[in-house]
Amino acid sequence: MLERGSLPDTFWYSTKRKLLGPPLVNQDLGEQRLSKPLALGVLSPDGISSSAYGTEEILIALLPMAGLAAFTLILPMTLIILFVMVLVVLSYREIVMVYIRPGGSYVVARENFGPRIAQVCAVALLIDYIVTVAVQTAAGTAAVASAFPSIGPYKLEITVGVVLLMAFGNLRGLKEAGRAFAVPTYLFSGSVILMIVVGLIRAMLGNLHPYDPHTLPGTYAIGSGSAGLMTGAMVFILLKAFANGGASLTGIEAVSDAVGAFRPPEGRNARQVLIAEGVILGTLVAGISWLAHITHATPRTLGYPTVLAQEAQLIFGHTIFGQALFYLLQGATMLILYTGGNTSFNGFPFLTSYVAGDSFLPRWLLKRGHRLVFSNAIILLTVVSIALLIIKDADVNSLVPLYAIGVFTAFSMAGFGMARYHTRHRTRGWRRRMIINFSAGVLTLIVVLIFAVVKFTEGAWVVVLLFVILVPALIRLNHEYQAETDVLETISENQPPPPPHYSRRTVFVFVDSFDLATLAAMRYARSMRPTTIRAVHFVIDSVRADKLREKWTRADRGIPLDFIDVSDRRLTRAAAELVEREAADTSTHVTVVLPRRSYSALLGRLLHDRTADKIAAVVSRIPRSAATIVPYDVTTRVRVLQARQAAKAAAGANGDASAGQKVTSREIDVGAKHGAPTPESPDEPTASMRGQVKGREPGAPDGQRTSEPGAPDGQRTSEPGAPDGQRTSEPGAPDGQRPPKWRADNRESGTPATVTPIGLLDTPGRAVVEGRIRVVEIKPVERNSVLACEISDNTGALTALFYGRSHIPGLVCGSRVRLRGTVGFRADGHPVMINPAYELLFPAL
Repeated sequence: MLERGSLPDTFWYSTKRKLLGPPLVNQDLGEQRLSKPLALGVLSPDGISSSAYGTEEILIALLPMAGLAAFTLILPMTLIILFVMVLVVLSYREIVMVYIRPGGSYVVARENFGPRIAQVCAVALLIDYIVTVAVQTAAGTAAVASAFPSIGPYKLEITVGVVLLMAFGNLRGLKEAGRAFAVPTYLFSGSVILMIVVGLIRAMLGNLHPYDPHTLPGTYAIGSGSAGLMTGAMVFILLKAFANGGASLTGIEAVSDAVGAFRPPEGRNARQVLIAEGVILGTLVAGISWLAHITHATPRTLGYPTVLAQEAQLIFGHTIFGQALFYLLQGATMLILYTGGNTSFNGFPFLTSYVAGDSFLPRWLLKRGHRLVFSNAIILLTVVSIALLIIKDADVNSLVPLYAIGVFTAFSMAGFGMARYHTRHRTRGWRRRMIINFSAGVLTLIVVLIFAVVKFTEGAWVVVLLFVILVPALIRLNHEYQAETDVLETISENQPPPPPHYSRRTVFVFVDSFDLATLAAMRYARSMRPTTIRAVHFVIDSVRADKLREKWTRADRGIPLDFIDVSDRRLTRAAAELVEREAADTSTHVTVVLPRRSYSALLGRLLHDRTADKIAAVVSRIPRSAATIVPYDVTTRVRVLQARQAAKAAAGANGDASAGQKVTSREIDVGAKHGAPTPESPDEPTASMRGQVKGREPGAPDGQRTSEPGAPDGQRTSEPGAPDGQRTSEPGAPDGQRPPKWRADNRESGTPATVTPIGLLDTPGRAVVEGRIRVVEIKPVERNSVLACEISDNTGALTALFYGRSHIPGLVCGSRVRLRGTVGFRADGHPVMINPAYELLFPAL
């Protein structure tokens, strides 16, 4: 086992650790149950915050055609949108009672229509999450610019910065279940409701004077309003306004994605929170639209000041107290919009993990990162949303056409899915529930079609095109994964196929030059104990081949070297032909060993090709053959050589030969730990290294022993004349004196009083150790079996053997256990416990 610090961290890992903090372990994956008030605050920002720009989007569609009549038409348009909202809330009210697992609309579609049709819903939700980040953050920046217009020209830079800050926080493992995330919801709702109440009072008192839209600077074009309501153009505009207003309903489904996070009974609590969210959202949308009707707050082409900000400015007035309330409302609007955008950083990674778990997205989206979050999905969401913001210049009105199609497609799939569920299960009251869900599915599908038509030229065509491309692409990816699974899963459940028996095994070592990398490959080839072992050099340069032949003959490695001419320089084809000829006999298996010199990632790709990988890819396709790449870390050897040369130069300058010898021995030890030949290795190419011995590893604590030359890795050796296995004095200690132990023994009972670090076990006897299980292996012994569990802490590793057992509940990889028993040692010094008493401290996840 490698000691801590024996391998230095890479530059990128060190940078990631500094930015994101120390890595978290699986046991840190906690689950927090939410109360209803906390759940309402945490899960509702995405839905409730949509009310901040829904009314404004309706006016933007109506003003150019309807003129000032738009402020009258906005009221019936709002009522229609609220009717759709009620039906969607009632539909999701049924969903949260049935599907408690995370996943929301995707799970409903998958369970009722199958995984392939569910990819329509998956694509819709993926688009929804991406556009949500862009729309919410852009709207949040517009709220800030409404209070401080001087920052308006920098809205794109500010919005991109906010998205990057969100990504950074989520990569560090930011949790949304904290009370702080509930504050913006209640602060915004309270501020807007206060504004509505004050506006209603002032309107009743008759001292609320509306704006004159024609005198306001930078507004959208205001039409004459001469077109009749029944003309084709006006109908189109009304449908467009309805589609724009549909953006007010985005985010309602967030509660259904987190039903499992509620306190029991989960379904009932989620239903109550969903109803409360719908009531608050409906109140805010209706109130803001009514205030727009009486104040004539008009949208601006720059996106700020927003309609909501104009209403607040007029209603609260210009007194000190009124200005304080105005800035409070704008601050609350900014917070809830940014918080609503941040919900996508929680929902998008989990959705991609569900879809990837069904093999419809790349499986690297399943991996948790440094801080136990789905880092790849967070980075993907960040990149795409920032690209969208840059393309649309962080303009909310330009982003809305991309928004509602994905949202309402998910609504429609969920409604139809629940209708199918009710017709299958037919529980009590299933007809009423089926009608609600089916009606919601039909109505939201109509909204999708309206949006696709009236917003097609404004950007909806992009979303339609994405559906046409992504849905077949996800299904095609699933077919690829399924084909790979069918090929790789060759062992049936009933009877596994018999292992192949080859009477002859041939190993080819492909040699490019005679160096330490080649020697390492030959050592590995010898360890396979083949029937025949041959070294092969493909001749492209005859001068190079002659030099190799001379070095090979002089070194006398005991392995024949074949030279094969490759006049056309097609190395991969020459290698394949050689292996095919050898493997033509069905009783022969061929293994190709390829030494690969590993360099730094960037410089290595610039200076060297990947010939070994190309040859391995070709050989692996030939029956009865395999390719093995033996890496050799050149970068580490270069550092060792440079350090050795520097040490010799320093020793020559100081005239202290002994100091130079000491440093050299340490650097030789570092090289040996990474696989370089030891001085006593039979494969040593030169004689200049003979006579050197290992010293303490640089950076290791004083007194830490390393393996002696020729001993197995980690085995302690005895001094000449000392009994076998007896530890000798540590450097700096008196002869025969051992350093003090880290544990105290109970002399009366003979039982250790405390847990002993595994690395300090040095003599047989009773001990108590703790560690995490790293390896579990079942070993057959005659007609019985032995369960071998290797546990480790940060000081060493120990193997526990349980005779007669093939499985012990809880003792699996990742579990943390405490073992109590008698410690023995193998010949290599590795500690072993046989049938110890065990205590499960922390189960594996």
